[in-house]
Amino acid sequence: MTSTAPSLPAPRGPMSAALVAALSGGAPPASLRASAVDAADPFGEDLQLALCLCYELHYRGFDGVASGWEWEPALLEVRRTLEAAFLSALRAEVAGGDDVAAVLDEQLVEPVDGDGVSHHLRDHGELWQLREYVTHRSIYHLKEADPHAWVIPRLRGRAKAALVAVEYDEFGGGRAEMMHAQLFADLMDELGLDSSYLAYLDAVPAPMLATVNMMSMFGLHRALRGAMVGHFAVAEITTAPSAQRMADALERLGVGPRGTLFFTEHIEADAVHEQILRRDVIGDLLRTEPDLAQDLVFGIQATNLLEERLGDHLLGCWRSDPVCSSLRSSFAVSDSG
Repeated sequence: MTSTAPSLPAPRGPMSAALVAALSGGAPPASLRASAVDAADPFGEDLQLALCLCYELHYRGFDGVASGWEWEPALLEVRRTLEAAFLSALRAEVAGGDDVAAVLDEQLVEPVDGDGVSHHLRDHGELWQLREYVTHRSIYHLKEADPHAWVIPRLRGRAKAALVAVEYDEFGGGRAEMMHAQLFADLMDELGLDSSYLAYLDAVPAPMLATVNMMSMFGLHRALRGAMVGHFAVAEITTAPSAQRMADALERLGVGPRGTLFFTEHIEADAVHEQILRRDVIGDLLRTEPDLAQDLVFGIQATNLLEERLGDHLLGCWRSDPVCSSLRSSFAVSDSG
């Protein structure tokens, strides 16, 4: 996993094209017309890549793009317009509510006849499909836990201390080689993939970009701190069983221990994190800020929504007749890659 900034991606429509042109050395982008954003698919390729471009300036930036763009007022105005469309679409697609306990309890129940992506990869997946899945997830996992760190200064007391304890584990407990982002890079190396940061941004479609954009949006806005905690909680609650299935899939497909460690590490760690987040983070947050209950529920539901959309995209491609790649550009259509 290298530390160099990634190259700017190819645009996917007029909004992302305007941003790429500006970041490539052009003038700051003009404010996007509300009518143009309203006409765009809030979950579509152009808007999601445009948001990704804005958010990545807060992470590692892009090669050749001045650091000052991160807080450029004109770009922030564009981001605000894009965020408003994305956030509105998310709220419109979920049920809402304020019963945090009930929504969390739902996450603990897995269907007996589960047929999601991890089930498919464990039972029927081919090596090229596994490689595609890892390619998708690299957009997040090579910066795993980074978006969640933004919520730390927005919490206090027990909730803050407990969330930091979870983040400490995510960042390897002080050991660089055990950072979860590094373990994922090791997995990519084992699969013969490029573990450079955002190496596959051009190949990964909007359903995956949306999951990461949601995290960045929640993390960067204090007003959405409850949603970020809800997102983090459901991610930790649902990871352990899916990580076990993924570890089984890797072993079935002949991936060695260096590759499977990313998932085996999550099986035990996230089972513990689930209890910490539910009892110490969410419990204390609701005690001190009970008005955040609706935001917590929203974060959980929005996470599930986008994960379902991503799963539908992956399985829809892999189970189509004829079978097709889930990536935007041809990448892996055989076991040899």
